[in-house]
Amino acid sequence: MATPSIKSGQLVTLQDLHPSSSFFEEGASLRVTGKLQEYTVETAIAVIADGGATLKIDAQHLRDLSFRAGSIYQFIGELHIQPDNETVLQARVGRNVDGIDLNLYHQSLQLLRQFQAEQMKNPTT
Repeated sequence: MATPSIKSGQLVTLQDLHPSSSFFEEGASLRVTGKLQEYTVETAIAVIADGGATLKIDAQHLRDLSFRAGSIYQFIGELHIQPDNETVLQARVGRNVDGIDLNLYHQSLQLLRQFQAEQMKNPTT
């Protein structure tokens, strides 16, 4: 019997999540990072922000994570797009990453994407 595979979370910035982006896809498995703006215990909905963009996180499955406004968190989960193009990430993994340099993180992500694009153009085999 085949077991369903869990996809790895593709590294994206919150600015990458807009309707014309290739990352903006129902059910896409993503890894996002941002500063916690708010968390509502009753609904288990968190809102993270980075670079002027925000994203709602459904954290109902994250039992051992304590939320502190102003702290930086990273989540891996599946993206759900509502009819009005509002997005919610159904988180399956979450962690506090206070101390991360977000500017350096964005630079390294940009370099990773450049490297991957070059590898796609010039495969070595």
